[in-house]
Amino acid sequence: MNQKHGKLLFCAFIHDKGDLNMHVSEDILKVAEAAEEKAASRLKELDRLAETNQWKVIEAFQKHKVSDFHFAGSTGYGYNDRGREVLDLVYADVFGAEAALVRPHFVSGTHTIGTALFGVLRPGDKLLYITGDPYDTLHNVIGSGKDGSGSLADFGIRYGKVDLKEDGKPDWEAIDAALTADTRVIGIQRSRGYAWRSSFTVEEIGEMVRFVKKKKPEAIVFVDNCYGEFTELHEPTEAGADLIAGSLIKNPGGGIAPTGGYIAGRAELVEKAAFRLTAPGIGGEVGAMLGTMRSLFQGLFLAPHLVGQALKGSVFAAALFEQLGFDTKPGWQDSRTDLIQAIRFTGPEHLIAFVQGIQKASAVDSHVVPEPWDMPGYDDPVIMAAGTFIQGGSLELSADAPVREPYIAYMQGGLTYAHAKLGVIRALENMKNRNLL
Repeated sequence: MNQKHGKLLFCAFIHDKGDLNMHVSEDILKVAEAAEEKAASRLKELDRLAETNQWKVIEAFQKHKVSDFHFAGSTGYGYNDRGREVLDLVYADVFGAEAALVRPHFVSGTHTIGTALFGVLRPGDKLLYITGDPYDTLHNVIGSGKDGSGSLADFGIRYGKVDLKEDGKPDWEAIDAALTADTRVIGIQRSRGYAWRSSFTVEEIGEMVRFVKKKKPEAIVFVDNCYGEFTELHEPTEAGADLIAGSLIKNPGGGIAPTGGYIAGRAELVEKAAFRLTAPGIGGEVGAMLGTMRSLFQGLFLAPHLVGQALKGSVFAAALFEQLGFDTKPGWQDSRTDLIQAIRFTGPEHLIAFVQGIQKASAVDSHVVPEPWDMPGYDDPVIMAAGTFIQGGSLELSADAPVREPYIAYMQGGLTYAHAKLGVIRALENMKNRNLL
């Protein structure tokens, strides 16, 4: 939070227009209404984005003649599961890729990304991330030395990174110098992760792809696409990325996929990832879908609209907290390429109050008070608000943050704009009640 804002004077009056206002104080409602009015044009633009992406998804469904029998699923080995095959084809078309692998057998985004990387890397190869260190949970996948964990390092795969410049942009000279003869895979993280930087647009990712391919045409460009699907009109595979991966309990699952992930890109690379998921020679030809087919298809159908709702919630959050003098990234007027809204606070008490306020707005577990804890895969204590129908579902309203300087909360999701809006209001209210404004 910058130092320009003054202390707000809050009254204790409760807005009395019935239960629809959830007993929110009049002064907070006025601040919220002003923020929403300010952002009205941007909110309308996001409705148009969702509309265009919705049509794209429907066209892919129609092209592959999706029918009711595709939802039946399979058991055992899952041989000849036509629904599974068509789901892969639909995803490939939606993402502008040659092929896709969409499975409930991926347990998380980290598992999906790890599968893609293990699928295309071999001992002696080098993985080079050109957007700085990846998200915290990938650190153990990469590993360090021969730790016996089964990490990439344990298999003799080297790792390097190129830090971003101070302005959050790629360091082209450093990337050029880091492209050694053994560099096999170039890693790009689309989303900001736990960093105070802008996430990368598809256009910016395309620029990185062109730079790398000019210097090293045989390199595989991999993009962690988590949180980014349907936030723009195009996806990284349409900008030249060789392989992308993401989680179905984030954007493309539409809030109803119970689990899973997807990998999309060049057909031979997707096949290598499939061999890693199951076994060499088996790949994507087997795998019972375990009753998930209807939710995976319907989730993808719903995803463009629900991502649009979540984006509108993020714009509202930025507009509201900017109005109160806090630093946000992206700003409410800025273009967006993922779900995440970062808000910077001055201390841990602000951060914790914000996240706990998001939890208070949940339809599920609103009575639970999240506290920082040593979450597996993270380097610092993490506080996480996640009152979701799907455990860990980041397209649903949630917020999390490592409790470390510079005390940034990362909010994402909201299956409806109304819910996201309420979450932001409750977070503000929780801070006000603790005299943090």
